Parts: sequence; C-alpha cells; structure tokens
Amino acid sequence: MSISSNSIISEADAKRAESVKEEANVYFKKGDFNKAIELYSAAIEVNPNVAVYYGNRSIAYLKTECYGYALSDATKAIDIDKNYIKGYYRRAAAHMCLGKFKQALRDFEAVVKARPQDTDARLKFQECRKIVKKLAFEKAIAVDDTKKSIADSIDFESMAIEDEYNGPALEDGKVTLKFMTDLLETYKNQGKLHRKYAYKILLDVKQLFMSLPSLVEVVIGDNDKFTVCGDIHGQFYDLMNIFDLNGLPSETNPYLFNGDFVDRGSFSVECIFVLFGFKLLYPDTFYMARGNHESQTMNQMYGFEGEVKAKYTSQMAELFTEVYNWLPLTHCLNNRVLVMHGGLFSKDGVTLDDLRKIDRNRQPPEEGLMCELLWSDPQPTYGRATSKRGVGVQFGPDVTSNFLKTNKLDYIIRSHEVKNDGYEVAHDGKCITVFSAPNYCDSMGNKGAFITLKGKDMKPQFTTFEAVPHPNVKPMAYANALLNLPFLM
Repeated sequence: MSISSNSIISEADAKRAESVKEEANVYFKKGDFNKAIELYSAAIEVNPNVAVYYGNRSIAYLKTECYGYALSDATKAIDIDKNYIKGYYRRAAAHMCLGKFKQALRDFEAVVKARPQDTDARLKFQECRKIVKKLAFEKAIAVDDTKKSIADSIDFESMAIEDEYNGPALEDGKVTLKFMTDLLETYKNQGKLHRKYAYKILLDVKQLFMSLPSLVEVVIGDNDKFTVCGDIHGQFYDLMNIFDLNGLPSETNPYLFNGDFVDRGSFSVECIFVLFGFKLLYPDTFYMARGNHESQTMNQMYGFEGEVKAKYTSQMAELFTEVYNWLPLTHCLNNRVLVMHGGLFSKDGVTLDDLRKIDRNRQPPEEGLMCELLWSDPQPTYGRATSKRGVGVQFGPDVTSNFLKTNKLDYIIRSHEVKNDGYEVAHDGKCITVFSAPNYCDSMGNKGAFITLKGKDMKPQFTTFEAVPHPNVKPMAYANALLNLPFLM
C-alpha cells in the first residue's frame, strides 16, 4: 500500500528509503535507467516526503524519454520543497524535451536567479531564450496562406559542381543504382554528397511524397518477402548492417522504414539521404512513414537541425521540415496489417477512412489522430492511460482488439520504443514493436531488429542484431547537453 505524502516516517524507514535511493543512484550511473526508476519508486513508496527521490526519478525518466512522467516528478519535487533548485532544472528539461519552451524558460530563470554563478544553468537559460525569441519572430512574420515554400525559393540551377568534386553524381538529374552504391561507399568513408545533388534529392522526394495519401496501401505477393524496420535515429553504420544482413532494397526486396530516421545519432544526414535516395530509385517498393522525430521541434532539440546546418545550410534544414510534412503517416499491408510509428487512439471507433482523411502537411499537433499515430504507446493493462511521454496516449490490449475488429485487421506493427531484443510482441500477439537502432544513443545496450513476412500468411519473422562499430563523432543534440545534468543526490 502506498504511503500518503506528508505522512510521518519512522527513522528506520527513512534510513531504508535512503539506502534504496543510493542503490538506485548506482544503477543510474551504470546507465540502467529502468532499474534505477524501479528503485527510486521503491524509495518513494517507503518515504514519499523527500524531494530528491522525485528529482532523481525525474532525470531517469528523462533518460528513458518518458517526458510526461519526468515533468510530473519534477513538479512533485518542487511541491515538496520550493527551494529544491534541481527540481526546477529538471522540470525545465522536461518542458524543453516536449517543445514547451516558454514554460522551460520560466524554470531556467528560477534556477539562474537562485544560482547566479552557475555557468551551465545560465548557458541553458540563454539557449532556451534564443529559441523562444526565434519562435516568436517566426510566428510574427508567418502568414500561412501566403508563405512561400522553401522549395520554391531554391535556385538549383545556379549551384556549380566544383572541378575537384569526385563524389556520387546523379545521372541526368536522376537517382540510379550506381549513384546509390557510390553514395553508400562515400558515406562509409565519411565523405559528403555535393549540396546540388542533396537539394535535388530533397526537391524530387518532396514531389513524390506529395503525390501519396496519408495511408498508403501496400500489396505483397503470396511468395514475396517484405521487410519492416523501426527507428534508425541517425545510426548509419547500423543501417548498413541491416542491408548487409537482409540485402539492399530493390524491386524484389521491398522495405518499409517506420519513422524516426534522424536525431540522436551522429549520422542522420547520411541516413536520410540514403533512405530518400532509395525511395526515388524504387518509388513503388520502398516505403517511408513519418515518426515523431520528423518534426521541427524534435530536430531542434535532438541534433538533426544542427547536423544539417553544419554539413550544409540553414535553408536545407528548413527544406527538410517541408519534406517531412508530406511523409505518409501509416501503411496497410495486404489489408491485414496496419503499420504506424507510434500507436492507437484516445477514442474508439477510428476507421482506416479516418486515417486516410488526415491533413498531414503540418507540424504534428499535440492531440488528435495524427498526434497519436506518431506518439502513442501500448500498455499491458486494459483501457487507456495518460502517456508517459506527455504526448499521445497509452492503450491496452482491449483497445487494440477493438480497433482490429472495427477495421478487419490481423495485427498492428509500430516502433517508437527501445526494446532490449529489438522487438516485442504484446497484446496477445496483436501489437508488435520493432526498433532497429541497436545500442541506442551508444548507451542502452539493446539489440536492433527488423521484421520480414510473406504475403501469403503475413506471419512476422524477427531478425535481431547487435550494434556495429562506427566513427567516434558526437551528436549535435541540444537535448544531450540538456540531459547531461551534473547531479544525483
């Protein structure tokens, strides 16, 4: 039974809770954040009156991307102790991760006022203030109906190819198999695609995505193999390992990459140009779905925007945002399996027609069908619950079953969550998670996986794999610095 907050705790229980907290800190420092969360929760169960326990669990939740839970814990810590400055710091971090920059700024300001000599806090406050000012400026000048497309403003023809450039080249402006094999080798050797070809790929793939519906129907022949991959997150060398294990994409080796191609990893630019290149080469057998990280806010926070600016230009970063807005949201395989990045919905009765009608050319909203397709997660218990991420919803096996019955489907495939084995089968086999970024963030120790199935029976087969070595290049994520918080207590 939980002990209510502000209850009187015996000295023995206080010591026991402190001991459990110290054990949790050890697991946190080892990078086993889930075990740390379990132990911080145990300490709170014994003594719910200590702000530090909630504060420490908050940072562990941040590390596992449970931003909603992190926000709740940080707020609880502040409620217990208004002078617990680290609570404001962690709440600011949670707000930042959720793209709630104004709320984050207020908490960073509180930290700076309390600790005027804290250089790290001041830097984070200044960075957050810059983002708030930038967003305010963009809102002030934006006129949605008349805003000119970045794609329309690019003077592609004036871009010269320098004589010394010896990298991959489009043939008559088109992606070919030779171009793709050259591109893979160039990227393996840490080379760079010329900006003219990069812009051309983005402009062409935008037009291709614009021609597609929000829900794409995929037909798989009885004896044909079809592969579904989950999150890649800028892990280029692990993406190459998938192709080594399962073959390059082709007209007879179709793939669906299920969102979150970028952010977190150090080679997001390389990953996305490889994927977009294959999409242009095989438009009818290579599929891509939008994830929650194909958005401007997430790209600002988790590294992709900074990587694009460093390797190319700010203009290209804006163009990527336009392209991502047109990515399809979900795919239906043989009228039997629905694939989306996140999950199901906060209401019953949603039909495939409802998904087809989604107006997706925008940044992901904070609620509704599009949001939930990108952000939701399954839970083992029946019913629905508030999302641990602070966005979307958690849905139980009954929700999955009802959705499948309504739409005459067999099961769903989704991604979005790290799994130790790279995949998880839940909800009586009706909800499958696949995650294809092994040793996520170079720290989680998880395997990656992909799913193959044949059109005749649509039975999923799982291939798991370990991370492969990669050059030591640090990702450019502001969130990485934000979450590198220098304190456990």
